Amino acid sequence: MKQKLSAALVVAFLVAAPAPASAANKEHQQLMADLRILQEQAQLLQNMLEAVTEAMKAMDGRVTQRVDQLSSVLVKAFADQKLSLDNLSNDVRVIREKLDDNNVRIGSLTQEVSALRQSLQQMTTRPAAPAEPDTSAAGGATTPAAGPPPGSAVNASPQKLWDAAQADYFAGQYDLAVIGFGAYITSFPKSDMADDAQVYICKAYLNDHKDDKAAEACDVAIRTYPGGNAIPDAYYGKGLALKNLRQLDRAREAFETVVKNYPDSNAATLARQALVQLGRQ
Repeated sequence: MKQKLSAALVVAFLVAAPAPASAANKEHQQLMADLRILQEQAQLLQNMLEAVTEAMKAMDGRVTQRVDQLSSVLVKAFADQKLSLDNLSNDVRVIREKLDDNNVRIGSLTQEVSALRQSLQQMTTRPAAPAEPDTSAAGGATTPAAGPPPGSAVNASPQKLWDAAQADYFAGQYDLAVIGFGAYITSFPKSDMADDAQVYICKAYLNDHKDDKAAEACDVAIRTYPGGNAIPDAYYGKGLALKNLRQLDRAREAFETVVKNYPDSNAATLARQALVQLGRQ
């Protein structure tokens, strides 16, 4: 009886033993499956993290490159601006130095012109020496003594003498201008500006309403300097003087001479206008 019971227990144990083993195996398999899923998810996350990291690195590289480019541009712009400012400062300094130099020259020239003007005024106001009787002349006749020696303006340089006379002309001091330009012609008769000086004398007389002297001065320029560059102005000035003197035929002749012989000059343009006005009179 005991042997039968022992055999039954062994059989029951053998039948019941595989059930827990099978359950444990299934649980193990489930855990392994869950582990594989987690591993796959971890790998996926790892791949995504690497992709994001690479993207950030690439973006950082582009941003860094862009920042470097902007920095280079800004540095170059600042350098160019500094160079421009330096150049501008140098230009301003040079201009200031030139202005200072010009101011000094203008001051010196003003003093020289004033000195020349005073010399010319002294020439015009200096009284002549009193006449002395010439006992050698028959009948006790007297001859006037020689005039005063030329003033210091005659010994001036051509440019200084010209500038002084021209300054008087533009200042409306026409009497002094006539004397100054006359002194220039006397001192430098071979100068290229001698014909211009004679024409200025004509213009000074015109502006001073001394038309007869203006016409005569223009004739002197035409006769003395036939090839001078100021001769067209001399003919035109002569025409104006004759027109003011109501010698219209002679004035028309002077204007026509300018138009015919010097058609491209400014004087010819003015002469054409004067001829039109004469035609209306």
